[in-house]
Amino acid sequence: MAGCAGSRSGGSDIDGTVTIEEAVVHEVNLARTNPRLYAKFTRQWRQYYDGNLRKAPGHNPVRTIEGVAALDEAILYLESVDPVQPLIWSEGMSEGARDHVDNTGPAGDIGHSGSNGSAVGERVNRYGRWQHRVGENISYGGNDAREFVMRLIIDDGIADRGHRTNIFAPDFRYVGVAFGYHATYKTMCVMTLATEYVEAGNLIPQAYPDH
Repeated sequence: MAGCAGSRSGGSDIDGTVTIEEAVVHEVNLARTNPRLYAKFTRQWRQYYDGNLRKAPGHNPVRTIEGVAALDEAILYLESVDPVQPLIWSEGMSEGARDHVDNTGPAGDIGHSGSNGSAVGERVNRYGRWQHRVGENISYGGNDAREFVMRLIIDDGIADRGHRTNIFAPDFRYVGVAFGYHATYKTMCVMTLATEYVEAGNLIPQAYPDH
């Protein structure tokens, strides 16, 4: 199941030095800058499909909605889409993603709305200010950065492929990621994206005229 964004710190280590959040950013940027290479990675998953069931070694079986058709459609997309610039890591956007993980994960909630009705734009604005456009992707279950990103690119069961569109949107320039516990799916990974983002420490105080 897929959806939203996150934080650099607090994630599980992959090799003792790189957090899973950093690895997710690396994978997203690899897909954005070299989609043909990512098509090869995605094609390797084809052998793991048995009807609508994906049974990859080392992973729990996953029942998909569209089966291999969504995978093949993603491969064609990756082989034809133009490369775009890598995303820039944002601490503030990652903190906003961390808030969503900490808020919804322990309760087992899914989706982009916080328990208080907050949306992604509100959450990242707690730590800075987004401009022009903001988006969010969420992936539930698993602990492998490449799997997270590939699932979002395949976007099984999502008619408009909105998560894939977010990943390859050329106007998105900043990214934040957070990984953590989810009561139902064990883990969740949230990715926030924005066209522009100013960290809280760099905001210019609003000047008001004297009355």
